Amino acid sequence: MDHPIETPPVDLSEGDSNLSGNRQAWEKDLDDSTREWLERDAAVFLHQSLSTPCLDVLTECRGTGMTALSGRRMLDFHGNSVHQAGHANPEVLAAVRAQLETLPFCPRRYTNQPAVRLAEKLAAICPGDLNRVLFAPGGTSAVGMALKLARAATGRFKTISMWDAFHGASLDAISVGGEALFRRSIGPLLPGTEHVPPADPRECLWDPNGRCGTCGLKCARYIEYVMEKEGDVAAVIAEPIRCTRVNPPPPGYWQAVRRACDRHGALLIFDETAVCLGRTGRMFACEHEGVVPDILILGKGLGGGVFPLAAIAAREGLNVGQEMALGHYTHEKNPVACAAGLAGIESIEKNGLVSRSRTLGRSALDGLAARLGGHPLVDDIRGRGLLFGLELKRDGRPAASEADRIMYQCLRDGLSFKLSGGNFLTLTPALTITAAELDQALDILADAVTSVGGPSAGPTT
Repeated sequence: MDHPIETPPVDLSEGDSNLSGNRQAWEKDLDDSTREWLERDAAVFLHQSLSTPCLDVLTECRGTGMTALSGRRMLDFHGNSVHQAGHANPEVLAAVRAQLETLPFCPRRYTNQPAVRLAEKLAAICPGDLNRVLFAPGGTSAVGMALKLARAATGRFKTISMWDAFHGASLDAISVGGEALFRRSIGPLLPGTEHVPPADPRECLWDPNGRCGTCGLKCARYIEYVMEKEGDVAAVIAEPIRCTRVNPPPPGYWQAVRRACDRHGALLIFDETAVCLGRTGRMFACEHEGVVPDILILGKGLGGGVFPLAAIAAREGLNVGQEMALGHYTHEKNPVACAAGLAGIESIEKNGLVSRSRTLGRSALDGLAARLGGHPLVDDIRGRGLLFGLELKRDGRPAASEADRIMYQCLRDGLSFKLSGGNFLTLTPALTITAAELDQALDILADAVTSVGGPSAGPTT
């Protein structure tokens, strides 16, 4: 059938529009039972951008895929970045079942063995000297804890963060975040939250040897300029790699920012909520940069793909909040969540999923280049590990309408992924994906791009 072409709003950097004409056409093709459940969902939940109306009704998530109420099977290359160890990981589920039988909840003022073991595990695997841990029930809450700790440690309250970044949806998180969708029409946000443009290696000046830095890393120097002018910045908070649009910084950028923070007495906070635990081909994304932050924020996959769980890991010298409540969450040391998290990390390690992410990530980029290199819609193919995607443009402009149509064709053909910024196809499969499943997904995607945008001109050289 013919599907309408409607350009989604341009500021949807965190997801695909739930109000596009293609979504309406998708809904018309759903079976009666699915539509009934979606209507019941819409009748009882508060409506918000990106989620209501929902896409479909799921009945099972297992391994690398998921099943809808209608029986539709889809490879899950979205997963909200929680499924590093795979959906319904047997080792995680076994740990959860065992913990439920003995200690399903731990009241505050007490600790428990799963919480201590998980904290010890994080202290052991986090880079550098990040050996003090605090848990929270979600990544947004962990961002808030990191901001409070930075204030307590420095005696300052100002921050520097990036426009277009995402750190969560609460008021403190959107204050340091940089997306219009979450910030507009809300009212006054936290004071002192300065923003700078994100670094983009495509805008760099490269020397004849292919090295970045001919401009002297002006993008990093701009951050130090703001520090000098403000004079009392508590922290720089950023994603080491922009998750949704897979934007790594230019080489040397984070080293320069680290040095600037040290010179001006500011902390460096890396928010790895969506990219930790092997997603980028390293256990932690900041390891690609050779930089250790003062505070590292973890989340999403930390709960083993089962429980909401996040954490901050900080240097020993930042253990300065003894007389204040940094988090104080009811489920801060939830034993079931911690058991799930520990089992998830152990499964990642035992099954070599970090190196697997690195290897299959290279295969994904090679496969996309072979299938879609030179395609008139494909402006860029980029990724790190099993965080990768395509940027689509038509005549130099974001191809938002085409991207929306491609996503819905892929959904119909059995591939789910995320649409970011209107024109970027973000693919984040489980790290347990097989080479055959990866090829299947790339074939589905290439067929959809060709169907919507015409045949490829062939790989570029």
